[in-house]
Amino acid sequence: MEIIGRIKKLFEIQKFGSGFRKREIVITTEEPYPQNILIEFIQDKVDLLESIKLKDKIKVFINIRGREWKNPEGIIKYFNSIQGWKIENIHSSTSNNIVNSKKMISPSLSSDDFDDLPF
Repeated sequence: MEIIGRIKKLFEIQKFGSGFRKREIVITTEEPYPQNILIEFIQDKVDLLESIKLKDKIKVFINIRGREWKNPEGIIKYFNSIQGWKIENIHSSTSNNIVNSKKMISPSLSSDDFDDLPF
């Protein structure tokens, strides 16, 4: 899955005694009803945020994680988290998007190769 939006907040890296690292961001989607989505990056994925700045427009590839927890009273609760694993910068100009989308097509294929598709 992926989420596209602008960086609203970058939190500091959290380091734990076990060596575990985590950093969170809030990304605001650009849609009729924008959503502020908290995304966490853990361990080596924290490094993906080194070049990210506030207000950057990015595409974040995510996994949704869920877990079960039993509190001291014996009541089971469920929690979800959104974990990022890849980031792509999105350029605001249309010409840059066209250039970037052409790079995604395999170099051995030309646009003529797609003319004979049945749809």
